[in-house]
Amino acid sequence: MRRARILLALALAADCVDGGAVPLEVFNHLEAGPDEQAARVLQAALQARGHVWSDFAIANGAAGLGTSLLESRVRSGNAPAIAQMKGPVIAAMARRGVLLPLDDLARAEGWDNVLPKAVADAMKHQGRYVGVPLNIHRLNWLWINQRILRQAKARVPATWDEFFVTAEAMKRAGYTALAYGGQAWEEQLLFESVALGVGGPVFYRQALIAQDPDQLGGTTMARVLHTFRRLRSYTSAAHPVPARQDAATAMASGAAGMLLMGDWANPNFYPAVQRQGDDFVCLPSPGSNGSFSFVVDSFAMFNNAGAGQRRGQLDFASTVMSPSVQHGFNLRKGSIPARVGLALQDFSPCARQSAGAFQSAVRDGTLVPALAMATPPELEQALRDVLSEFWNDDSVTPEAAMRRMMAVVRQHASSSSSPSSPSSPRSVAPRSRLAGH
Repeated sequence: MRRARILLALALAADCVDGGAVPLEVFNHLEAGPDEQAARVLQAALQARGHVWSDFAIANGAAGLGTSLLESRVRSGNAPAIAQMKGPVIAAMARRGVLLPLDDLARAEGWDNVLPKAVADAMKHQGRYVGVPLNIHRLNWLWINQRILRQAKARVPATWDEFFVTAEAMKRAGYTALAYGGQAWEEQLLFESVALGVGGPVFYRQALIAQDPDQLGGTTMARVLHTFRRLRSYTSAAHPVPARQDAATAMASGAAGMLLMGDWANPNFYPAVQRQGDDFVCLPSPGSNGSFSFVVDSFAMFNNAGAGQRRGQLDFASTVMSPSVQHGFNLRKGSIPARVGLALQDFSPCARQSAGAFQSAVRDGTLVPALAMATPPELEQALRDVLSEFWNDDSVTPEAAMRRMMAVVRQHASSSSSPSSPSSPRSVAPRSRLAGH
């Protein structure tokens, strides 16, 4: 370990051609609200190491466009020094040989000893680090406005049957039961939560991660799609929340009784605003107690940077992994640190619950990746399109949706195995938010 640190220090010294600060362009999705506040923690820590953060932020609602733009820049030889991207994009970039290896730094700082295996594996290509994780988000959360729950004389639901009883009670009481912003990425997230709750983690892995045709077209998937469609009648689907007010904000302000959303919604509720006496509770989405669907925000560095930037890139990776940044960033983001062993006393109750649930899911084998963590962007987009059409068009039957899902999976497998098929991420439509979270 000591020898690795010495070699790393010598490499950094050799890369430092002068004492001046060199701007580092950071391609990211941390542009507004809690995300922007979290980004400031990174920016301040990088500045403290003598570097300048040059921001290239892509709106979260246009994260798919960001993937396309990043790909265009890489192809043109004008890649940013640092870019925020998910595991599948990191893997695709690593296969092309355009990422800066981080293994020397990882060994010197002992990343394998402080990262959960599932997170570390997502940051590696052929067993070597090429990415650095910021956090762990849990997707399978249900958030409830307890004031509305009490007024509806309803109960906190643990199963999907109980969820619909509670939603019906809220609807009768004059409330929108489920907050929904009208975006395709939300429909995908709702579907993933339903799939995990109805089918369980084994089905989820087989159907959504392994894309087993028997599971994609089976009776369990039919029940998942039926349950997924039922949700729509409890949203204000015909009049989704205004573009400037996302579903989490709407629910926090008392516009809806429940929200199925990842823990990036957390800062909307804690510290609680206490509008109209509102208070909130978080629990696993119906049927998913004991399971943990995760996504990791992460960065990778491109290897076309100059000598001065190379030092900044390694300093940035080291900064991201530092305990102070992992703590400060996630405290503001609503997620939990990727790094284990940090004190979370000042985190929200939901974040502390998430940390315990993650450890239990690792122990019990019920940890599952979100589609965004396990699926190439072009396939994720194609599946999202199928789900969005099914959600918005009642004439599309579950059987038709299943046939379409199987067709896009076959098409992707065929194009991926074609000798002429590109190994890089393809352009995707600009509607994905999960790509940014």
